Amino acid sequence: MTQPLKHPDATVPSGRRRVPAPRLEVTVIREGGNAASRVVTLDGDRFHIGSHPKNNLVLADPQVSRFHCVIERGESAWRVIDSGSLNGSFIAGISIREADLPALAEIELGGSAIQIREIQAATEVELLDQATFGEMFGQSRAMQRLFAVLEKVAASEANVLIEGESGTGKELVAGEIVRRGARAKKPFVIVDCSAIAPSLIESELFGHLKGAFTGAERDRAGAFEVAHGGTVFLDEVGELPLEMQPKLLRVLESREVRRVGENTPRKVDVRVVAATNRQLHREVNQGRFREDLFYRLSVVTVHVPPLRERRDDVALLVRAFLRSLGATRDTALFDAEVMGRLEHYDWPGNVRELRNYVERCVVLRSAVPTEVRDASAAAPAAEGVVDLDVPFREAKERAIVAFERRYVEALMDWSGGNVSKAARRANMDRMNLYRILQRSGLRTLDD
Repeated sequence: MTQPLKHPDATVPSGRRRVPAPRLEVTVIREGGNAASRVVTLDGDRFHIGSHPKNNLVLADPQVSRFHCVIERGESAWRVIDSGSLNGSFIAGISIREADLPALAEIELGGSAIQIREIQAATEVELLDQATFGEMFGQSRAMQRLFAVLEKVAASEANVLIEGESGTGKELVAGEIVRRGARAKKPFVIVDCSAIAPSLIESELFGHLKGAFTGAERDRAGAFEVAHGGTVFLDEVGELPLEMQPKLLRVLESREVRRVGENTPRKVDVRVVAATNRQLHREVNQGRFREDLFYRLSVVTVHVPPLRERRDDVALLVRAFLRSLGATRDTALFDAEVMGRLEHYDWPGNVRELRNYVERCVVLRSAVPTEVRDASAAAPAAEGVVDLDVPFREAKERAIVAFERRYVEALMDWSGGNVSKAARRANMDRMNLYRILQRSGLRTLDD
């Protein structure tokens, strides 16, 4: 595996420092089935590759998807993540969904092939050298880089897309962007796109007139009107129904809304911050999210790292959670051995899962590291037996995890390890099945 370049940090005033920016040299050795020798240098820690002109590396190849894959800097190596491409991404002839890359890696994409290696940095990135950013905590390089980016984003008026897994703190990020911006004292309206019935989402966003539909007993302003002068936060925007997406796009372009049942448009002045735990470029590839709306929302994209890629922050977060719970006297529960276990766990539920774990320890007055370590493989309780010492939510999560594992084990046995065949049998999305397999530690024909 390639290792991060070692350079001395160049300190700058006001609690900031600059460090070398990750840099890749990408050599296109085949493009569209033809031999090539194009060399591209990319500075940063996250790059998109595909046939669409908005990618960092554009390949003129009809077999390459619009957004084919992502190359990003992981905890200890560069990583390639396939974006649900039509023809797949391959290393040494093996189809991969996500994989760490060696120091010199060759990746096949459709009828093209690229070679990737890390090279000496030529530019620097700024880190905000502090362990907190409002209600956010982090002393890792990934978080201090995020803090520096958020400062700049907050000072702008651009629409922002916040990407990150569930539980990483995307709503906290949105809140800090707003609190530090020019609209801080204006309305901040949150719309959870995953929690509203598809038949009501238009009314929630844009409002309605009395009698516009059954149950519309009075005129009602939607989120965009209520937030006039301020900010609308579209949480889980990837869940927005496809038929609603052109209507949202029209509002973003025209800056005016029409209530349901009304012909006269109303001008609105809002900044839009959106968040999603989905990879929207993957959704674009699959036809589940409009490409034009994706670009309207992602004028600036902020990626919140998962907790497994910022393990240095676990101890800091534990202390912060204890303070927020008024339980600083319980610090002794988390001795060196316990902290070591916590730092080595992958935390699929991210910061939210860690906070729930700390709170559980405080309630039970003891640390339970074995439960954390073995949570993903916990055996189901005997049928009809309920452990009342386990909180309801945790017991429910364990039952779901155990059911998922049993179900996919049987499914993969039936399909002989063929994920596509298994997904068709279960009538589920193939990438969702991949995620369950990864959580369960089960192998496939691709492994």
